[in-house]
Amino acid sequence: MKKPVIAIDGYSSTGKSSISKVIADKLGLVHLDTGALYRGITWFALQHCTEDNGSIDLNKLFFSLGKIQLEFKNNDGELVLYLNHEDISKEIRTNKVSENVSLIAKQKEVRDFLLQSQRSLAEKGGIIMDGRDIGTVVLPNADFKFFLTASIDERTKRRYTELISLGIEADEQQVKENLIARDKIDSEREIAPLKQAEDAVVIDNTYLTKKETIESILSFIQKI
Repeated sequence: MKKPVIAIDGYSSTGKSSISKVIADKLGLVHLDTGALYRGITWFALQHCTEDNGSIDLNKLFFSLGKIQLEFKNNDGELVLYLNHEDISKEIRTNKVSENVSLIAKQKEVRDFLLQSQRSLAEKGGIIMDGRDIGTVVLPNADFKFFLTASIDERTKRRYTELISLGIEADEQQVKENLIARDKIDSEREIAPLKQAEDAVVIDNTYLTKKETIESILSFIQKI
């Protein structure tokens, strides 16, 4: 029997990736954090495709996409993102990447570059993907679709705590402003905007723990 394909979309810092990892483990699925892929390309752009003033040269990035090899490797049970054979799992969580990833993610050339590889991974089933357009664009025929949301204050607290735990300096107000800006850019972009799929189950986890959110998702899957 073919294992299910699950799409989890939603806003930043709603726990999409960490929740998807747990569900993947419980159901014996492969987990793919598509947001990490866009962060990986953003990191590459910041290292190799910048103007003299530090801004990203998009045309140079588009020309360089063929030089980018992104892959997830299993490190002690956790999938870690590698860019051209180098572990960049910590680098992609820095403030600089967060400030630029929405710009990169809204580029058609970048989305096209990643789209087919994401779909190919899901063809055989047994996968859970999280991102912003999985249920609407990448995997519109997914067996299960969920959309996670939470208040901006709660998401700010979660994101700030994550950065501090990674040893990354952060200012809580700056984190909040960055999340608000990303919400606006991701929701208003012309190519594959962040939005809830019509057939997605919406879960507001502002007042839910990670465990409670996971239990809610699993109960729906098992019920079906």
